[in-house]
Amino acid sequence: MPFRISRDLLWAPALSLVVLLTACGKQEQAAEPERAVRTVQLKSEAAGMTYEYAAEVRARIESRLSFRVGGKILSRKVNLGDVVRPGQLLAQLDEQDLLLARTASDAAVFAARTNRDQAAADYKRYIDLQQQGFISAAELERRSNVFKAAQAQLDQAKAQGNVQDNQTTYAQLMADVAGVVTSVDAEPGMVVSAGTPIVRIAQNGPRDVVFSVPEDHLDAFRTAAAQPGALKFTLWGPGQSPRDAVLREVSAAADPVTRTFLVKADVGSLDTKLGQTATVTLKAPRAGPVIKLPLSAVMQEQGKNAVWVLDPKTMMLQSQAVQIGGADGNDVVISGGLQPGLEVVVAGVHVLKAGQKVRRYVAPDAASH
Repeated sequence: MPFRISRDLLWAPALSLVVLLTACGKQEQAAEPERAVRTVQLKSEAAGMTYEYAAEVRARIESRLSFRVGGKILSRKVNLGDVVRPGQLLAQLDEQDLLLARTASDAAVFAARTNRDQAAADYKRYIDLQQQGFISAAELERRSNVFKAAQAQLDQAKAQGNVQDNQTTYAQLMADVAGVVTSVDAEPGMVVSAGTPIVRIAQNGPRDVVFSVPEDHLDAFRTAAAQPGALKFTLWGPGQSPRDAVLREVSAAADPVTRTFLVKADVGSLDTKLGQTATVTLKAPRAGPVIKLPLSAVMQEQGKNAVWVLDPKTMMLQSQAVQIGGADGNDVVISGGLQPGLEVVVAGVHVLKAGQKVRRYVAPDAASH
């Protein structure tokens, strides 16, 4: 009788291996260690809002100078950044057509004067004839009207000649103020029409800092800026200190793209380069009570500002959305979402998660006591 191995004996080792692997797979994960977190207990306090805006130094008045007649530009005498003085030549047009027009106007004046002189001589003769009774009074009146019309045509020709003389001088673009060239908009060889900007000149004198204010800050900005000494600016660069500025102008309409309002503040006769960057700061009056937190306590969660609130009973964390109303130094002012008495994590918020169990951080010096 042949020797046979029982089928049960063949399956036994395999079943044992499966049971062993299953037992290994059900091992529990190691518990996550408790993190030590630094927290603060919220309280109400007074806060002075501080707003900061990036600004640029500009001239109070910038003039776009252009020719008062059209033509081809022969030359441009100034470049970007050049300092100009009143009466300085900036650009020159080809004045050939203007000279021809002036010659034509001179000829028209000569023709009108000749016609007037002829009418005057005829009128004088007809006065003598009327006095002798050879012509009627109506004929004399007709000759008088002819003389008056000739005189009016001469006056018209003279006026047109004066206009043409002025236009001849308009072929030269002259600076009427002292300043610096901040833009060049045309080059020699271009044919321009009357009024086309050629150069822009920032006039010497008072300077402004120009910046943009978001539409949701505008009302608060107006109120705070009305307080003496509240608005200050600091030029970028080493050794610069804050200086006073005075609100001068607020745009009446928001920019259609950025939805901000352009603001100009007077900084007086500032000795600095045009276009230099500055920081404008506005300190609003202190108000309260408000809740303040360090900036490190605020995180972004699904596009919203949030903080971690610690439950003192369970020592677990939960996320709480908050609304930020502004800044007070290095702290942020919380305008909504929190109440005094809550305990909030203020450091390491980006490595924590909801429901995580934590413990309060104790400084080594405090633990030793």
